[in-house]
Amino acid sequence: MSQEIEGQASIIGTLETVRDYIRWAASSFNCEQVYFGHGSDNAWDEAVFLVLGALHLPWDTDPAVLDSRLIPAERERVCALIERRCKERIPMAYLINEAWFAGMPIYVDERVLVPRSPIAELIENGFTPWLCGDEVSQILDMCTGSGCIGIACAMAFPDAEVDLVDISGDALDVANINIKRHHLEGRVKAIASDLFAGVSKDKEYDLIVTNPPYVDLNDLSSMPGEYHHEPPLGLGSGDDGLDCIRQILRDAPDYLSEYGVLVGEVGNSCEALSEAFPEVPFLWLELERGGHGVFVLTAGQLLQHREHFK
Repeated sequence: MSQEIEGQASIIGTLETVRDYIRWAASSFNCEQVYFGHGSDNAWDEAVFLVLGALHLPWDTDPAVLDSRLIPAERERVCALIERRCKERIPMAYLINEAWFAGMPIYVDERVLVPRSPIAELIENGFTPWLCGDEVSQILDMCTGSGCIGIACAMAFPDAEVDLVDISGDALDVANINIKRHHLEGRVKAIASDLFAGVSKDKEYDLIVTNPPYVDLNDLSSMPGEYHHEPPLGLGSGDDGLDCIRQILRDAPDYLSEYGVLVGEVGNSCEALSEAFPEVPFLWLELERGGHGVFVLTAGQLLQHREHFK
């Protein structure tokens, strides 16, 4: 850490309350210029989540708690996590093993990407106008990682069954933790599969939603240090970032119901995708809470343009 932060560390004994430690954490993050891109976009919010998470307190805890004093063991834990966040550039969610997605707590560790997809906004809105909640019975979350998207879908569509698919056994272990955490064992199932290879062809999904690896080779090499703690399998997807989504577009029609839809996120690779398939009418969504590179295609559109994906 910088000399300034080390100097601040020498006065830790003068910090007493939760509020004190949040303020000190925010100052440390600004001083060290840590990168925010895993659930927060500023030092203060990051500090609030980290300090409260370290103390096993909810982010919306009673403000009166902020004036509570930390016991010695709590001080040591909070300070150690602040130091690791600054020195090792570890994303905050990995340090406290929790991220929030679509209003839900999700367990995470370095086996999965930190949940941050703008698809959360679509889930909270029930994917309107493309889906009618009462008619959704089968959902597939392709490249599920922590399971956050599929689990949020299960909450949004309480009558639907949801399959979470990933090639990574480590990711599926994390997804199963979250399935159990949210008591969804009866409706949500984790499936080991290389994209659609292990998915039953007898299934017809009303919704396939996917946040696959989509970072191109150039972006992957220039990403901030925080991203290098995430599993490379969940980020990179070939020279142009489109290796996975090409296969998903090609095979999705075989698994969608007649009026089903595919919702996908490809982030900065959206331009490359449009250029690769100029004939395909991708509907690129403008989201109120920000984020980009999210598209919608209907089953009919995928079938109509299927020859372009081969």
